[in-house]
Amino acid sequence: MENDPSRRRQSISLTPVAKGLENTGADFLESLEEGQLPGNDLNPTEIRSNWSQAAPKPFSRWRNLQPALRARSFCREHMQLFRWISTGLLCTAFAAFLLVACLLDFQRALALFVLTCVVLTFLGHRLLKWLLGPKLRRFLKPQGHPHLLLWFKRGLALAAFLGLVLWLSLDTSRRPEQLVSFAGICVFIALLFACSKHHCAVSWRAVSWGLGLQFVLGLLIIRTEPGFIAFQWLGEQIRIFLSYTEAGSSFVFGEALVKNVFAFQVLPIIVFFSCVMSVLYHVGLMQWVILKIAWLMQVTMDTTATETLSVAGNIFVSQTEAPLLIRPYLADMTLSEVHVVMTGGYATIAGSLLGAYISFGIDATSLIAASVMAAPCALALSKLVYPEVEESKFRREEGMKLTYGDAQNLIEAASTGAAISVKVVANIAANLIAFLAVLDFINAALSWLGDMVDVQGLSFQLICSYILRPVAFLMGVAWEDCPVVAELLGIKLFLNEFVAYQELSKYKQRRLAGVEEWVGDRKQWISVRAEVLTTFALCGFANFSSIGIMLGGLTSMVPQRKSDFSQIVFRALFTGACVSLVNACVAGILYVPRGAEVDCMSLLNMTLSSSSFEIYQCCREAFQSINPEFSPEALDNCCRFYNHTICA
Repeated sequence: MENDPSRRRQSISLTPVAKGLENTGADFLESLEEGQLPGNDLNPTEIRSNWSQAAPKPFSRWRNLQPALRARSFCREHMQLFRWISTGLLCTAFAAFLLVACLLDFQRALALFVLTCVVLTFLGHRLLKWLLGPKLRRFLKPQGHPHLLLWFKRGLALAAFLGLVLWLSLDTSRRPEQLVSFAGICVFIALLFACSKHHCAVSWRAVSWGLGLQFVLGLLIIRTEPGFIAFQWLGEQIRIFLSYTEAGSSFVFGEALVKNVFAFQVLPIIVFFSCVMSVLYHVGLMQWVILKIAWLMQVTMDTTATETLSVAGNIFVSQTEAPLLIRPYLADMTLSEVHVVMTGGYATIAGSLLGAYISFGIDATSLIAASVMAAPCALALSKLVYPEVEESKFRREEGMKLTYGDAQNLIEAASTGAAISVKVVANIAANLIAFLAVLDFINAALSWLGDMVDVQGLSFQLICSYILRPVAFLMGVAWEDCPVVAELLGIKLFLNEFVAYQELSKYKQRRLAGVEEWVGDRKQWISVRAEVLTTFALCGFANFSSIGIMLGGLTSMVPQRKSDFSQIVFRALFTGACVSLVNACVAGILYVPRGAEVDCMSLLNMTLSSSSFEIYQCCREAFQSINPEFSPEALDNCCRFYNHTICA
């Protein structure tokens, strides 16, 4: 009899251990929800006996738990209503916050107001698409004779071309150097067409629409005031955002190392940016942006879903990460589509490296514009060099899915992004050590060989400055700046863009510091226009060291197509390099000097503690001035910083 109560209690046990923890109440509720009492394998007599033995009041625990059970059931039935109520309350609170912020200081709240309008626009578009999508598609479906539609499209294309010619003729009347950039575009496109794999199969719709989208994006970003201000603001926000890296790197390495040592100043930015990108991928924001950009290019250029997604992803991720978006489809993609994937990787840079280049002092607006404009241009020029002659299986994006990663939560996503970046940082550091050492050795060897034939100062940069000088000139760079720009193009092509941007930042820093333009026969800095065009031309992974990276990344995903990848990788490298050059030419057509005029008289009459680019320009004007417009005090200020015959 002593064992009976124990046996009976065991028979109605509420499973006291669930996954290692006591959870009797939850299991009891689950059994009640299933319409049965615990221990229902017993007959009613045994149940009544057991309950009478176990508790003084039968079903008292059940009655006590009934309100909780009803509340849980009520919540499940009205879950959708609760979600709508919560969303409504949050939206109301945000609207109230935005209203108060705008009333207090609209200029300060302008950025938040614009972002809110953008989000509302996309939500409205999504709602209209859901409500009126089928009707609009039927309404917008082309009607009429196919030949009439064809001639209508040709008429639109002719009108666009004539409009471009008219605009160029009017706009370049004040700045003739823009015509050089336009001629550069024509030369590069003609060269790529001459190297085309299938001349007769070129899709001129893809080429024209790609270049047109690139030009429109450049027009909005570079030329229009709202677009320029918006991207300038975006670049400034990214710069401020990346400055938060200093908090973590200073704690780990110390402030002295972070401020003075390149590796501890720049490379931690890549870790931080990679962590943020991983979080954005986990929540699905990056996939949404990539799909929208890919949709725009696909409907205009009539390209396949896989290649368009890969090129759109290259705006934000590197040449080895973008193919992961379409990894399940790589095995069945045509050679033309694979060529697009490679070209997109070579024509753009990774978002994490974008932060590093901004930290060098490179213009953030130009970097962001170059990354965005390169996507449609890469798709267009790739279809020019390697047209589609096979039947693709991915004409539409139905059935295609973008991965959200393997992370289970935000913390794991952030940690994974930071851990992955360690390999990238180590790779960059190793490449910098190796390439800079090799470059110094090559320069020493060339100098030794040059001294034997009385050629002083022979170096790799000097050779590049002569070989690539015509390329720099076709971009629209002034002839006196072409040797420096050609050097940077050679460093980018034969070493990598990281070293080239580092060298460009040195030229920019010397210009901003107001250093003399010439020291002997060596130019110390280049013009602002040349800096902007060089920033566009260097924005890409198209260098010989990236061939192994590209082949290794794609082969690891689809080993059976190694021969296909090796067959087209050099053609894709050449196309990717030309994409960056065409990008620079478009920037050369659209670039206009910005900034207020400097009052040199007021500036030079002030007490100056250090030189700057504005002071250098004013002093050069003062030294070259014939009329005595500048006071002796202004000339004395200039003579403190610069040597001139007038100072004697």
